[in-house]
Amino acid sequence: MIPGKIPATIITGFLGAGKTTLIRHMLENAKGRRIALIINAFGDVGVDGEVLKGCGDALCKEEDVIELANGCICCTVADDFVPTMKKLLDRATPIDHIVIETSGLALPQPLIRAFSWPEISARVTVDGVVAVVDAKALAEDRYADDEATIQAMRQADPKLEHENPIEELFEDQLNCADIVILNKTDLLDDEETLDVTADIEGQIRKGTRILLSEHGKLDIKALLGLGSVAEGDIGNRLSHHEMEGEEQHDHDDFISFTVALPDVKDRGALQRRIAEVIADSTILRLKGFANVVGSSSRLLIQAVGPRMNSYFDRPWKSGENRATRLVVIGVKGMDQQAITAALQG
Repeated sequence: MIPGKIPATIITGFLGAGKTTLIRHMLENAKGRRIALIINAFGDVGVDGEVLKGCGDALCKEEDVIELANGCICCTVADDFVPTMKKLLDRATPIDHIVIETSGLALPQPLIRAFSWPEISARVTVDGVVAVVDAKALAEDRYADDEATIQAMRQADPKLEHENPIEELFEDQLNCADIVILNKTDLLDDEETLDVTADIEGQIRKGTRILLSEHGKLDIKALLGLGSVAEGDIGNRLSHHEMEGEEQHDHDDFISFTVALPDVKDRGALQRRIAEVIADSTILRLKGFANVVGSSSRLLIQAVGPRMNSYFDRPWKSGENRATRLVVIGVKGMDQQAITAALQG
């Protein structure tokens, strides 16, 4: 740690890897630390922030959860992140630690560089970068080139080179990490766990630690207090674009849109429609909330790859808009009209 500076932990990782679940577990085991959260959502429904705000006042006060929904945080550092950090640091109530959850499509490198800005560098340091990986998806070779997805992307962008942008993004997140968490290992057998671990070991920087996790449950002491001062080590954490001499990170390969649905009369029927929709290889992630007729609680829905889960996370608040809205995130060229029609039934 650097004396006098507030430590910040950056949580990165691909869509649906379990970043929000990990952070919620951290909050529930903060042991007196006051942790402020900055959540960067991709799409216009702040599902992740809402899930964390639902922890309860004893675990995380709503004023300590800040959402940035104006686009990927790595592309809006100057406009969104730096002003947000300044406001956070100027609060009267002291903060012990800052946790930043990036969008699943974000590069961590530009964010780390922002910690060298004069407005931030004197008061905050990057304690560590944690990359969360969906071990089950990796075991299924989900990040290898998929012919259907690549073909859809080629049709949408004739200038697309051979690299799979999802693979490139995944490698960039790993290259920046101090800790890689192989999450969802409960879905693997022993041999698959060994294979996935070996695969990751071949892609990370020397000194990066690998931790195995089920449902994001890890001792908070293993995640906080790393003292990596990553902003001073950015030369060893370059992205593909930076190594190739490019300055910009383009998210045109990924798009998101929101589907509004009527109140849900049949939860099972909605889940079946979602299961059919997410089988489309151009869809990377689906998440949102649903208002189920006859229930006083909102239904949280999360889907990544072929897997989906849903549960009632908390009661609807008085005066809250009980709407059903789903965010679909996928590669450019996905058929938004067909996906919307399928979800609507």
